[in-house]
Amino acid sequence: MSGIPPETIELSISGMTCAACAARIEKVLNRVEGVEATVNFATEKAHVRYTAGVVSVDALINAVRKAGYDA
Repeated sequence: MSGIPPETIELSISGMTCAACAARIEKVLNRVEGVEATVNFATEKAHVRYTAGVVSVDALINAVRKAGYDA
């Protein structure tokens, strides 16, 4: 990440039916520049660290939606 301190957000994820779904969402989020994400299937949450000047919360939500889930 750049010299800007990262922001942290927790997204509620819907539509996951298995651990593979969580892994897919995590992979999609981690492909976004300036993002480090972990997804927990049991809690249906994504814990995301991101660089605010590089990526927006809307971009994170859109990435989840493009993967076929909702945030």
